[in-house]
Amino acid sequence: MICSLLRRLGASLLALVAGFAAHAQAPAINPAQWTGELRAFARQDSLTPPPKRPILFYGSSSIRKWETLQQDFPGRPVLNRGFGGSRFPDALYFFDKLVVAYQPRQVVLYEGDNDIGSGATPQEVFHSFLAFEKLMQQKLPKVPVVFLAIKPSPSRWALYPKVQEANRLIREYIEQHPKRLRYVDTATPLLGPNGRPRPQFYVSDSLHMTPAGYEVWKGVVGKALGR
Repeated sequence: MICSLLRRLGASLLALVAGFAAHAQAPAINPAQWTGELRAFARQDSLTPPPKRPILFYGSSSIRKWETLQQDFPGRPVLNRGFGGSRFPDALYFFDKLVVAYQPRQVVLYEGDNDIGSGATPQEVFHSFLAFEKLMQQKLPKVPVVFLAIKPSPSRWALYPKVQEANRLIREYIEQHPKRLRYVDTATPLLGPNGRPRPQFYVSDSLHMTPAGYEVWKGVVGKALGR
């Protein structure tokens, strides 16, 4: 009995140490940097009330810059609540304000790009996705999530192996939970025959997408949207 107790105590201490280590490695969250965007969302909501139970697009600048979202998916109650430069920790921090508050019928999530760009490992991105999914289960248990694969970018091409690994980890988890989760490959269609990103899909910063890039996303994402 004493040995068993010691083993359990040792396991608990290891988990605690691992938790502190993960927390120490995570970049600091600065909620104040999003004040302007949050005010803009509030102003939009006051001027044009958002649709009831929207299909909520949430995540970083690849979502925020999708300016043709409503035109691309006519007849669907889409709502864009992406905020540029965000990482998974930011998406988790504002979960209640930018996800739960809208009571969505479906959440379309794009995060992980800036996490890896900031030095996060594929495993850390995966665990952040699990944290997001846990919040969904706790607060919006009947709402399905569509995860958009982290895209390849010329400016971050050296990081693409990490992107692929993060995508793989998340995809395999989603495949085990098909009733509430869906994975959309928004990465591979942006690659050319040589296996590298097609230049016509990226603006001059070699990171964000052109209208042609969003046209590609429109084709693959539309198949995963509800009504």
